[in-house]
Amino acid sequence: MQRKWFQYWFNSPYYHILYQQRNDAEAELFIDNITKFIQPKPESKMLDIACGKGRHSIYLNKKGFDVTGIDLSEQSIKYAKHFENQKLHFLVHDMRKLFYINYFDVAVNLFTSFGYFDTEQEHVNALKTFRKCLKADGILVLDYFNTEKIIRNLNLCEIKSLDGIAFKITKSVVDGKIIKKIDFEDNSKIYSFEERVQAFSFNDFERMLTKAGMVIQKTFGSYLLDDFDEANSDRLILICTKA
Repeated sequence: MQRKWFQYWFNSPYYHILYQQRNDAEAELFIDNITKFIQPKPESKMLDIACGKGRHSIYLNKKGFDVTGIDLSEQSIKYAKHFENQKLHFLVHDMRKLFYINYFDVAVNLFTSFGYFDTEQEHVNALKTFRKCLKADGILVLDYFNTEKIIRNLNLCEIKSLDGIAFKITKSVVDGKIIKKIDFEDNSKIYSFEERVQAFSFNDFERMLTKAGMVIQKTFGSYLLDDFDEANSDRLILICTKA
C-alpha cells in the first residue's frame, strides 16, 4: 500500500525544524479554558489523538489527568516518551484504527490534526473510532482551523529560514483541499513535501459527526472560547458527545 504524505512528512526531521516554534503558552491557555468548560473529574482518563510531540498531553497530565497520547509519527512518539510517567503514556498508533473501547472520559484532537485523508468515509470511520473509545458519557473535543477565514487570507508564497534552511512554502486550494507545498535544499540535496488538509466547514463536520453517531453540543471560535463566527473566527472548536 502506498504511503500517504503525512506518513512521510510527520516522520521527517525537517517537519520538526519547520514547526519548532509551536506556541506552548497558547496550547496551555486553551487546555486551561477547555478543561474549565467541560469540567472533567480529577482522575479522568484522556486520549490525545494525533498528539505530535505531546505538548497538550504533557500539560493535561500536569493538571492531574491520566493521559494517553497516540500519533502516527514514530519520531514524535520517541520524543514524547521521555515525559512518560504512571499516568502519561505515548504510543505509535493510527487514529483510523480501533483503540480501547468505552475507556476514555475525554478524547481530544487538537491543532487541525484531522482532514488528512482522501475520502469523507475515511474521516467518518476515524470519527467512529473516536466515538468507540469514549465512555457512554464521554466528550470529544475537536479543534480545526476555520476554513473560510484560512482560504480568504491564504498566503500564497513565503520563505521561512530556520536552522540555516530556507523553506519555500506555497499554498493553494485544489479539489476541496488546502495544499501546502514545502520545498527546500539541505546539504546540496533538494527536498519537496506537501500537506493536504480537507477544507471542511462547520456543515461538513456536522454531517460527518452525525454519520459517526455523535452530536455537537457546543462550538467555539478561538482558544479563548469565543463564539464561532464563520467569517472571522480563527478556529472551529467542537465539543461533541455520543448521540
